[in-house]
Amino acid sequence: MKLGLVVEGGGMKCAYGAAILDRMLDLKINPDYAIGVSAGSANLASFLAGQRERNLRFYERHMHDKAYFGPISFAKTGSLFNLDFIYSTLSNSDGRDPLDFDAIKRNPSEFKMVATEAQSGLPHYFTKDELYQDDYTCIKASCALPVVCKPIEIDKKQYFDGGVSDAIPVQKALDDGCDKLIVILSKPRSYEKKPEGMKAVYTKLLKKYPQIIIALDNRHIMYKKCFSETFELEKEGKALVFAMSREMKMSTYSMDEFNNLKLYAMGLSDFEAKKDELLSFIKE
Repeated sequence: MKLGLVVEGGGMKCAYGAAILDRMLDLKINPDYAIGVSAGSANLASFLAGQRERNLRFYERHMHDKAYFGPISFAKTGSLFNLDFIYSTLSNSDGRDPLDFDAIKRNPSEFKMVATEAQSGLPHYFTKDELYQDDYTCIKASCALPVVCKPIEIDKKQYFDGGVSDAIPVQKALDDGCDKLIVILSKPRSYEKKPEGMKAVYTKLLKKYPQIIIALDNRHIMYKKCFSETFELEKEGKALVFAMSREMKMSTYSMDEFNNLKLYAMGLSDFEAKKDELLSFIKE
C-alpha cells in the first residue's frame, strides 16, 4: 500500500494543519508520498524534516517581524508576504529558524509542491529533487498568491500559488500511485467556496496574466470539485480527512497570534478525536 498525505493551503489558517503534522511526527507516521499547496507545502517541508513545532513558530512568533507581511514588505519587495524573508532569511542554514534540508533529503517520502504556471494557468508539480540547500524557490512559487505576491520565476517561467489551479490535489496523489490518502484541510466540512471578490482589482493588476484571471474567475468551481472529490474518497474508504471541527472567522492573511494558537489547539484536539481511526486506517 502506498500511503499519501495531501495538505491544503490557506495562509495563516494552516496553523490548524501544523498541529496535525506535529502529532503525526509524535506517532512516527511517515507517508510514502506527500503533496502540499501553498502554506501546506511549507508545512510539509518542516514535517518531512522532522522539525516539530517549527511551523508553529511561523504562525506564533516570526509573523510579528515587520519584514514578514505588510506595508514594509510591500515597499521593499512589491509583495505583502515577503516570501524571501520567510523562506530564505529565516529558513536558510544561517537563518534564525533553519529548515533541516539534509533531513528532508534523507526522508524516503516523495514530496511534491503545487504551483500554478502564470502563462497557462495550469498546475505544475515541483518535486523534492528541485529543492536545494538554501534554495527553496519551489516553496515560494507554491505560496505566491496572485496580487498579494509577485510571481516567482524558475527556469525562465513564472509561477503563482498552487491553490489557484489545484487546491486539494487528491487526484494528483492518486495518479501518482497512492492507494490511501490522509488529507489535511484548512476549512471545516461545511465550507462553501464563493466566487473571488474584487474581480475588477485582480483583473486590472493581473492583465499580463490572462489565464490567471480566468483561473481566479473559476476558482470556486475548481475548489468545489476538489472538495467533493476529497469527501467522496472518504466515503469509499480511500481517504481519512482532517477538517476543522468548528468554523473560525479569520482571514487567510490574519496576523493574529491568539487566533493562530486557537487553530493550532483545535488541530491537536481534532487529531486526538481521530487518532485511533487514523491508526486503523493506516494499518488496514
